[in-house]
Amino acid sequence: MAGHSKWANIKRQKAVVDAKRGKTFTQLSRAIIVAARSGIPDPALNFQLRTAIDKAKAASIPNDNIERAIAKGAGISGGDNATFEAIRYEGYGPGGVAILIEALTDNRNRTAADLRVAFSKNGGNLGEVGCVSWMFDQKGVCVVQGVVDEEQLLEASLEGGAESYEMTEDEMAEVFTDIGNLETLSQTLKDQGFKVTDAELRWIPSNSVEVTDPDQARSLFKLIDTLESLDDVQNVTANFDIAEELMALSFS
Repeated sequence: MAGHSKWANIKRQKAVVDAKRGKTFTQLSRAIIVAARSGIPDPALNFQLRTAIDKAKAASIPNDNIERAIAKGAGISGGDNATFEAIRYEGYGPGGVAILIEALTDNRNRTAADLRVAFSKNGGNLGEVGCVSWMFDQKGVCVVQGVVDEEQLLEASLEGGAESYEMTEDEMAEVFTDIGNLETLSQTLKDQGFKVTDAELRWIPSNSVEVTDPDQARSLFKLIDTLESLDDVQNVTANFDIAEELMALSFS
């Protein structure tokens, strides 16, 4: 289980420092469009769409924007007919840190060019497909809040087909499962009375690179910030480990 939530914890701490930004309306709306297009445009019958809508609402995106994104994905709205495709990019950051980028784009040439510039300006390199993905495993993850009885969580997780779980903070846990079992696990946990605040697919590193140099840490976080600021980028995952004190210093 070691390392499962390391990157998630880094992301959470990073979000506290950089709370003013987070995911943009554009990024979250694209996730809704793609989810509606790839399945039934009804959140009650489309788990991917339901999850995308939940994330949009958590980011305070107005219902009108959400409805427009669903309509666009379903092909029942006029105007922009851009077709978005999901693409994964891979590269190395400062110190050889492996980085996976998940993007939704209507122009893969533009996206690749933007990513290449971001990497080259911040001490990294955009690589070929497969250059770092072998160091990651994709899992389904349910984030559960309000866990007061760990034994009950274990029983519910096993019933839902989970592979493992990890307490990440006080009364907060992350439950891991095979990617095809995420919806079943999420529903089982809810049926057992647990508050599932997020259900997502996540790339989890099988090993990590320790970052101990302050300048390297600053460059790495600048690269990740630059990547995350691109509208085409939906998610960035990396395999570094860093001390909390150094992380705080990197944002100062």
